Amino acid sequence: MKLHHIALIAGDYARSKAFYTDILPFTILAEHYRAERDSWKLDLALNGEYVLELFSFPNPPTRAPGQEPRGLRHLAFAVEDIDGERAALLAKGVACEDVRVDPYTGKRFFFFHDPDGVPLEFYEM
Repeated sequence: MKLHHIALIAGDYARSKAFYTDILPFTILAEHYRAERDSWKLDLALNGEYVLELFSFPNPPTRAPGQEPRGLRHLAFAVEDIDGERAALLAKGVACEDVRVDPYTGKRFFFFHDPDGVPLEFYEM
């Protein structure tokens, strides 16, 4: 078994699409408008592998800021250059937490958020 994809619902589809394709290095595999649901579905790849579906729906509920609700806690991405990746995000106007060290692995990591407040983590390879 392996992970096939992760699905996220965007509050502002255009803003989230730009975030994942302009700020982060996802590429678009397919984009479909589903009129019967008044919904967009965007299939995104990372390094050529299909990993993320981005959906839009009319008026989806928001994530409560500062809380850790049940369900998905965050998405973590392995990167080689923690400092370089953080600097690149900051240069693009993305707020990032300070780099920390995982007390169990000794690896460095930091968190930031997508436009809907979904916590994202860059974790040192």
